[in-house]
Amino acid sequence: MKHLRTLSIRSIALAAVIGMVAVLVAWDQGRLPEAKAYHSRADLEKFRGGGQGLASGNNNFFRASGDCYGCHGPDNIGPVFANRDANGHDVNTLDDWRSTMMANSARDPFWRAKVSHEVNVNPGHQSALEDKCTSCHAPMGRYDKFLMGLGHYSIAELEQDPIALDGVSCLACHMQSPDSIGLHFSGKLKFDPGIAYGPYGAPEDPPIFGAPMESFVGYNPIYGEHLTQAGVCAGCHTLITETADLEGNLTGDHFVEQATYHEWLNSSFNTDADPENGISCQGCHMQRISDAVVISALYDFLQPRAPFGLHHMAGANVFMLNLLKHNIAELELTASSVRFDSTIARTTRLLQQQTLLIENTIVGRTADQLDVDVKLTNLAGHKFPSGYPARRAFIELHVTDATGATIFRSGAWDSSYEVVGHDPDWEPHHDVITSEDQAQIYEMVMGDVNGNKTTVLERAKTPLKDNRLTPLGFSTTHVSYDTTLIAGVSPEDIDFNRYGSGVEGSGADITHYQVPMNGYSGMITIEARVWYQSAPPRWMEEMFAFNTPAIDRFRDMYLAEDGSPTLVKEAVITDMSLEIDGLQEAGIRIYPNPIHDGLLRIEGLDARTQLITVLDAKGALVAAYSPKGDPTWQLRLPQAQATYMVVVEMGGARFVKRVVVH
Repeated sequence: MKHLRTLSIRSIALAAVIGMVAVLVAWDQGRLPEAKAYHSRADLEKFRGGGQGLASGNNNFFRASGDCYGCHGPDNIGPVFANRDANGHDVNTLDDWRSTMMANSARDPFWRAKVSHEVNVNPGHQSALEDKCTSCHAPMGRYDKFLMGLGHYSIAELEQDPIALDGVSCLACHMQSPDSIGLHFSGKLKFDPGIAYGPYGAPEDPPIFGAPMESFVGYNPIYGEHLTQAGVCAGCHTLITETADLEGNLTGDHFVEQATYHEWLNSSFNTDADPENGISCQGCHMQRISDAVVISALYDFLQPRAPFGLHHMAGANVFMLNLLKHNIAELELTASSVRFDSTIARTTRLLQQQTLLIENTIVGRTADQLDVDVKLTNLAGHKFPSGYPARRAFIELHVTDATGATIFRSGAWDSSYEVVGHDPDWEPHHDVITSEDQAQIYEMVMGDVNGNKTTVLERAKTPLKDNRLTPLGFSTTHVSYDTTLIAGVSPEDIDFNRYGSGVEGSGADITHYQVPMNGYSGMITIEARVWYQSAPPRWMEEMFAFNTPAIDRFRDMYLAEDGSPTLVKEAVITDMSLEIDGLQEAGIRIYPNPIHDGLLRIEGLDARTQLITVLDAKGALVAAYSPKGDPTWQLRLPQAQATYMVVVEMGGARFVKRVVVH
């Protein structure tokens, strides 16, 4: 058997060498080579036969990913290797894609359970619900039936349809028409049958050698500028649903279940508004490399193309990727655990390095109270969290004394992975937190027709809360604001998406913590962390009250999985003060605090004042001053956006005051 496999590989390599002679002659004569002179019928069957378990075959309009694997999968037969970067690393699109949430969208057990939940709540809507849900999660099955004019598509059909089970596969994106991207939403997609759009082949680029794709899989590859634009994601990543009352009657209202595309439009990332500085969805989720890559295997003469978009499709859903990895056999997935590990690592990296900035600031400290500000700045081109409304992020603030004992902790999570102190129904947005039973949770909370919290999507009428961090440049006057509402945030919270001047668009929020100190005057450590959950336990309660095969299967997987939140960002600072500030009693005033003009001012000095030293946050000396009877002193601080400690020595005592420069 090994001998036969070796002969087969050698045969392919020999065919490639023979074909290359004809190819080079044609190339020298200024015309593209003929594909049919390049491969045998056996080769054709090999290319259409799927790749390492990927689905193969076709329906009326779409082909499965396995039929693309022969050319766009790994290339291990030289002399020129395709689908590899400049360092020889395999960057083939199919193997990178197969372990993503997109590839597994139709087999996602959370989604399947949620569809089952919605149908059980409103069984009379089953046909419409399943058709709507499969339009994005199984588009190549649903749209094949739709384009044939055969009516609604069902979960029962999906379960028997290998093309639909291929999820958001190659042609679900590459066959989308440029006519309507960014204009149609809620799963309404338009396809151009028989065409495979790609980012190469613009008028100024070398021509596309399309004959092999036309011959082998029946699609004409042509240039599609829209493949690198955010609008190609819009059809599924803005979803508006119809509202039903508690008896299942449609009310005529609509609810924005998710609007990631519209959030992007309402941001500084919008490439339509700022072509030079904007960033499309693909710019973050399909990182481009500048390496020139030969994009089809076994065609050594092909012009390498750059830039090349890696099909990593990393998002933030670490929990579900781990759940998929641990249930590969039961869910009949095509990716190995090693490939899932790669996608999980990329997802974690995106979440931790490109999502948030965090900054802790000690605003003041007395024997009674520590004032700490935690500022989060959203780096994503949409709200954070975005997408499906189960997702949430929360702040944990932990203050400990010199021995490591807890003084204060807000936003901890318990053994059930729920936030400690969470209100029975839903936790409101907080501008100021004063006790441990309050926690800052960034999330959307859906309300039904009676104004009560619901996790049934079809019952959702209005957001009771949407304090998710807005993107940079977000405005309540933008044309898309009706789909990207802020809800449950008081107008008095003047630093939510506002700069110090009051202008919108900062993409940030500051939570002000007032920590009871109970007379403690020693060293303290302040740890602020942001945690992310894509499937929190409170979201599951309504669904897990039902028993269906899909819900029961997901419940078992969910309960077996480690539900620990994913760490997004953390910041730790230590206050070395060993004495509580008593300067006010001594009549000394250090002002303003915070400082906005960079000038530190001290007044009320007298003969008792021996020395003033100013240190930066690392403890390095900035300045030292002996008053010698001068009642005032001013110092131009060298750095903005920084924290300094002012140490005043007087009467044998040492007092420390922390000041912040904005």
